[in-house]
Amino acid sequence: MKIYNNPSPETWSELSKRPQLELEFLDSSVRNVLNRVKKSGDDALREFTLQFDKVSIQELRVSDAELNEAEQSLPASLKKAITTAAANIEKFHAVQKRDVLKVETTPGVVCWRKGVAIEKVGIYIPGGSAPLFSTVLMLGVPAKLAGCKEVILCSPPDKSGKINAAILFAAKLVGVTKIFKVGGAQAIAAMAFGTQSIPKVHKIFGPGNQYVTKAKQLVMEEGLAIDMPAGPSEVLVMADETADASFVAADLLSQAEHGEDSQVMLVLNNEAILAAIQEEISQQLEQLPRKSIAEKSLANSRVIILADEQKALAFVNEYAPEHLIINTKNAEAIAGAVINAGSVFIGNYSPEAIGDYASGTNHTLPTNGFAKAFAGVSLESFMKYITFQQLTEEGIRHLGPVVEEMAEAEQLAAHKHAVSVRLARLKV
Repeated sequence: MKIYNNPSPETWSELSKRPQLELEFLDSSVRNVLNRVKKSGDDALREFTLQFDKVSIQELRVSDAELNEAEQSLPASLKKAITTAAANIEKFHAVQKRDVLKVETTPGVVCWRKGVAIEKVGIYIPGGSAPLFSTVLMLGVPAKLAGCKEVILCSPPDKSGKINAAILFAAKLVGVTKIFKVGGAQAIAAMAFGTQSIPKVHKIFGPGNQYVTKAKQLVMEEGLAIDMPAGPSEVLVMADETADASFVAADLLSQAEHGEDSQVMLVLNNEAILAAIQEEISQQLEQLPRKSIAEKSLANSRVIILADEQKALAFVNEYAPEHLIINTKNAEAIAGAVINAGSVFIGNYSPEAIGDYASGTNHTLPTNGFAKAFAGVSLESFMKYITFQQLTEEGIRHLGPVVEEMAEAEQLAAHKHAVSVRLARLKV
């Protein structure tokens, strides 16, 4: 991790840049995948699965027998853990439901807004070396609470042609309606355009590598909604001399092991604890099965030392981290001043890993600085809000003349007439 001591604000934008894979062909490559799936449907999906996942799949949809086999294969302790996490996620998201509130803006004019579930949603779950069954809970639970009628899930198969058993168990637990053995950009294309097997959805959710992220961005150009711009995972840990060095190191490594293009940032008020953190990272790194991945991620990571607390906070808000851990003596006060972050973890005993799995908050969050404008997934992400208004005769009498005046000023005669014809009727 490269160290920057009291960098000037003019350099913060550069220091906040995330690592990017040097793939000049990324856009054209993903567009090719999208076009082939759009044109050839399931045949293209099978070809890409053989090419990228090295397995031949004939039946893309996961069968009930496979779901039952997956459930039976998991240890009871893991199933209990998944069920506990799902319950907490449901508790947190259930209280986000809004009542329908009607307001009379003018006598006889009543307006309201009602949440309606998005009818068909698609969930993408990475498989690979880290099958993210926790993301199934994070997306499937609010989809179920919202009342989505059709919830499609796509995840890449392993070399034996199966999806990870924990992913299947979690999907069945939260009520996913159809599961398909398709990964990568081709899975996004399938859910966006529909194929012979996979239904077209109205909105796609879920994390992925840069190919998946690019595919989600490109299908937006064709009118499909996505959850948010999201790329490789990241964390920023803000610590002072009161922090436990072993905790800080563990939090940095827990994010670094996600992928080579993940980024971890450490913001300190001085160098007093830095050596201890570095020593802990070295020791803990040796114990990690994903050591090589974490090492490459750490190479893209930085230590920022800012003695002034307000400057440190300003840097955090400029970076806008996906995950922010605050390990300082006044952690709660600092947390209250955070305006740009996906999810915040306050104090020594609030590791980011808890939010990733089971505290109840959602771990599908904006990355790459998008926390400045986007929030993480919530119950409302699976809903759309429709506005309603109803006028009585009294209402049109009160408000009609106002609209007539405004429509005439905008030279929209038909708008004015739509009101005038009603007012004239009431005068008869």
